[in-house]
Amino acid sequence: MKPAAKAGRPSEASRLNRDDWLDAAFDAVVEGGFERARVLALAQSLGVTRGSFYWHFADHAELIDALLARWREGEHEVVRRLQGEFTGAPQADLLLLLDAALARAGADLENMRFELALRVLGRRDPDVARMLVQVDSERMALFEDRFARLTGERHRAGELAALFYLAIVGSHQALSRPSSTARIAGYLKGIIGEYLIRQQARPTDPGR
Repeated sequence: MKPAAKAGRPSEASRLNRDDWLDAAFDAVVEGGFERARVLALAQSLGVTRGSFYWHFADHAELIDALLARWREGEHEVVRRLQGEFTGAPQADLLLLLDAALARAGADLENMRFELALRVLGRRDPDVARMLVQVDSERMALFEDRFARLTGERHRAGELAALFYLAIVGSHQALSRPSSTARIAGYLKGIIGEYLIRQQARPTDPGR
């Protein structure tokens, strides 16, 4: 139940909405992990009193649940969009998938840092761990489908998909460094594309 209105509080509540608080929590996690996403610290960053938080959330746990749900839905939408980017040429489709994954690493550094913090949280929170398993499973299913079309072998496709995912995760780590350059991104794209995609293609692959 939300607290009764007090003097000055309606104006604070009316100028902020749930997404403002979620955005502030997201930024805090990116900067210093989930420990930074405390109500008082968020209120200070937004320039409001802590009491105004309770116009939008029952407690801190509800805020974190909403933040995780928003991230989860965003990742689901990314996978769904990539599933639709399908040309029918297996090698070309995997190269497009690689392009998208590495481009996202360069353009969405904050989301990458949020996911890293989320995986740290998942080590001690079983619910978060289960959510991350679901996210990883969705991604792997997409990768396995693309590699199965490339190789024609389901077991081999699973192994290549696992290596592909590991290569992307490693690339994200490398590209998150301040010293990373377009040359490094190009190098990573080249070796992943060569060894995990081009050299795995069947001679009959129209994208070869």
